[in-house]
Amino acid sequence: AGTEVKPQINQDAVRIMKELYHIDMNETQYSKLLKDIPEVDIVITMGCNVQCPTLPCKHREDWGLEDPSGKEDEAFKYTARMIEEKVIDLKTRIKQGEL
Repeated sequence: AGTEVKPQINQDAVRIMKELYHIDMNETQYSKLLKDIPEVDIVITMGCNVQCPTLPCKHREDWGLEDPSGKEDEAFKYTARMIEEKVIDLKTRIKQGEL
């Protein structure tokens, strides 16, 4: 979700997610505003050198990732793998009661 609705989500990201994880984001995801998502406990911002609006939550992290938009597929794959690693770590910390 973001601060403005786009005509579609990034098609490079859609293609890479399908290639790496067999997830068809065109089937399950769409551009939406932050106000259109339910209340959350955890907010993860990606960094990407943009200022993010405040979203109420119990825990917030910024993962400091570079935006791969406009770059080669390898940049998208690297970012996807970094997100995967960070999600797995986040899951572990939640299970261990650290969050």
